[in-house]
Amino acid sequence: MVSRNTVILSCALLFATGCADSTPTPPAEVKKPQEPGKVTEFDPNSGAVEVDHKQKITDPITGPLAALQNAKIDIPQLAIQHALDLFNAAEGRYPNSFEEFMTRVIKENQIRLPQLPQGMEFQYDVENHKLLIVKSQAAPASTEQK
Repeated sequence: MVSRNTVILSCALLFATGCADSTPTPPAEVKKPQEPGKVTEFDPNSGAVEVDHKQKITDPITGPLAALQNAKIDIPQLAIQHALDLFNAAEGRYPNSFEEFMTRVIKENQIRLPQLPQGMEFQYDVENHKLLIVKSQAAPASTEQK
């Protein structure tokens, strides 16, 4: 007759090794980090339209995710507005050109903008000293995935 300890040891080994196939699965593909959002100069004559980037929060289950996406865009915009205010306080003026804005505000403060949803882009309005989100002029007509 088989001893009780032998049965317990056999069950423990079977449990520890499992019954599944032991061939290793290849690791999942590592996603490349998204490219940060790019800023271009706003041209009021181009017909670009400022859009509201905020996702509407209607579902209590997915609402926190929409709020997170909104915050990921709002927080860098607040950082840029703060950096513009500090630039104005230190220099007594706002950046005179788009190049000065990029160098003295974005690069010196190491501000990274998030990737916007497809069809939207960041543009800096030099005259009004404001970062805008506009509907992209180069947005593709269809958004089909290949």
